[in-house]
Amino acid sequence: MKNIFKLLFASLFVVNFSCHDSENVIDGVLDYETGAILRTISVDNNVVNSSDETSAWLATLEVQDGTDDSSLWSSIELHVEMKDFTPDNGDNTTASVLLYTWTPADFEIGPVGLPRADVAANWGDIKAALNFTGGEYSPGDLLTFKAYLHLNDGRVFGPDSAAGIITGGFFASPFQYNALLTCSPAPGTYTVEMYDGYGDGWQSSGIQVCIDGTCEDLTIPQMWPTVTNYGTTTVDVPVGTETLTWTWAGDSWPDEVWFVVYGPSGDLIYVGQGAEEMTLYSNGAFPPEEVQAEGILMGVGLLPIALCAE
Repeated sequence: MKNIFKLLFASLFVVNFSCHDSENVIDGVLDYETGAILRTISVDNNVVNSSDETSAWLATLEVQDGTDDSSLWSSIELHVEMKDFTPDNGDNTTASVLLYTWTPADFEIGPVGLPRADVAANWGDIKAALNFTGGEYSPGDLLTFKAYLHLNDGRVFGPDSAAGIITGGFFASPFQYNALLTCSPAPGTYTVEMYDGYGDGWQSSGIQVCIDGTCEDLTIPQMWPTVTNYGTTTVDVPVGTETLTWTWAGDSWPDEVWFVVYGPSGDLIYVGQGAEEMTLYSNGAFPPEEVQAEGILMGVGLLPIALCAE
């Protein structure tokens, strides 16, 4: 019995000294007196047509600062950068630069009593901010927008301060968004090959391909103990299609996932690998070595796949 009381006392002792003010960013973000989040209501367009300066990334954002009059925040800065996924014209990856600054005056009270705004980042402004004069970009490159919420007390919340609890779900506050630089896609039949390095199928919904908003999921089904290490299908893109996007949902075992796309003429246009270091097991399958050599790391979200119509 003494041992039990000793253990109980020790536990209380530890708990007592473990209770201190947390320095986690999320505690400040969720503090209704001093914190704020930038909630994503919707992303309405995440492809930007590089042949149209008015083409824009579109979203609806809502500021939650715990007050009735938005008195805690002073401005939102939207920065943009480009990741070059088309090395044929050199590596023109950019640093992040300021694109827009919005203030409370740019927001209106929304249906739940909080400031809300429909925002847009058009290609003409993006090119100017990145000092593009021509030739630095190609369809397939990726734009990343980063939002920074400035408070009147000098604090700033952005992508680096967004904890997992607020990046998804109700709050949907990642402070960061991707948009694919694209073009009107080449029509025809695209051939897709999917590989799994273990042989038990992909552990996710796989790749979502959308043609002018009509979407389907491409994946290797899980049929264990039946070995499923490879799948192939075709995607038919009609003449006149305006947008074609490919989005990866991620996977529980990304180091086993390869995704390969051939264009209508049979040319290899994309090889994606789920991790830096890939793993092949006895029942698994990988693309041929010459195809693997073209692989680039797949990030969750939009994939840099673009083949332009002539």
